Amino acid sequence: MKLVLVRHGQSEYNLKNIFTGWLDPHLSPQGIDEARRGGRLLKESGIKFDAVHTSLQSRAIETAFYLLEELDQVYLPVHKSWRLNERHYGALQGLNKAVTAQKYGEDQVFTWRRSYDVKPPLLDQPMDDPRYQGMDQSLVPRGESLKDCLKRVLPYWQDHLSVDLKENKNVLVAAHGNSLRSLIKYLEGIDDQTIPSLELATGQPIIYEFDGDLQVLNKTVLK
Repeated sequence: MKLVLVRHGQSEYNLKNIFTGWLDPHLSPQGIDEARRGGRLLKESGIKFDAVHTSLQSRAIETAFYLLEELDQVYLPVHKSWRLNERHYGALQGLNKAVTAQKYGEDQVFTWRRSYDVKPPLLDQPMDDPRYQGMDQSLVPRGESLKDCLKRVLPYWQDHLSVDLKENKNVLVAAHGNSLRSLIKYLEGIDDQTIPSLELATGQPIIYEFDGDLQVLNKTVLK
């Protein structure tokens, strides 16, 4: 069984250097090209999927669609969950990263972006977004560290992704830099100090192969 992780293609806010988090921009034209290229790489590898998972955010959902379109597998149902959303950047969301660094200093912004357990400044209240209104509102974050992101991603691994893999399914996950970084930290046992520096290229598939106990046997990055 195989698990393929793909960070969404470049979004409109990536292009504008904006803190995005739980905001919901679409893919940029470059992001669409990146997602399609990832799909072509997967098709060339010969892999066929049995299950697809993504977040509730448009840029990841769109990436999943373009991947599946290139694979001729758009018929597959796509399971969506807030637990695969990007890390919530709190009150930083919507701000230009360069302008924020000028205001607060490069070191402070680097700490907010890249430390493992430091939260950004929090929103005063949870986001008013219809896709989260049916949730237990105590679960809707006002800002997260990478550590917080890991805590909400792991239940999805345990309840859904690992279940699919144990059924010998090939699983595709189209998600975000930090939700995937959290999952990779768990799968590879990466320490707290190292994981913030892990970079994931947009649209680039990462393939994990497992043994029967879901221990990683092999990791391949398609380029």
